[in-house]
Amino acid sequence: MKILAVCGSGLGSSFMLEMNIKKVLKELGVEAEVGHSDLASVTPADADIFIMSRDLAGSVSVPCKIALSNIIALGEIKEKLTEEFQKRGIL
Repeated sequence: MKILAVCGSGLGSSFMLEMNIKKVLKELGVEAEVGHSDLASVTPADADIFIMSRDLAGSVSVPCKIALSNIIALGEIKEKLTEEFQKRGIL
């Protein structure tokens, strides 16, 4: 499974989100490839799950996206990933 953190420019905030996703995955005991990208470069084939801030979520058309109100809130990231993993039968 591949998870992609997305931000407007693909630099600082998406990298920070990537690091937070990795922390949450470790807590959950789930293995996944995690990367980061800018909004303009994202295509549906890039990942299985796309995670971004709520303000960007309407700007990209991808199959599975998780919109966050706070990209640095580990609790929100954990909650939303847990929900998605439960839907997929991973947790």
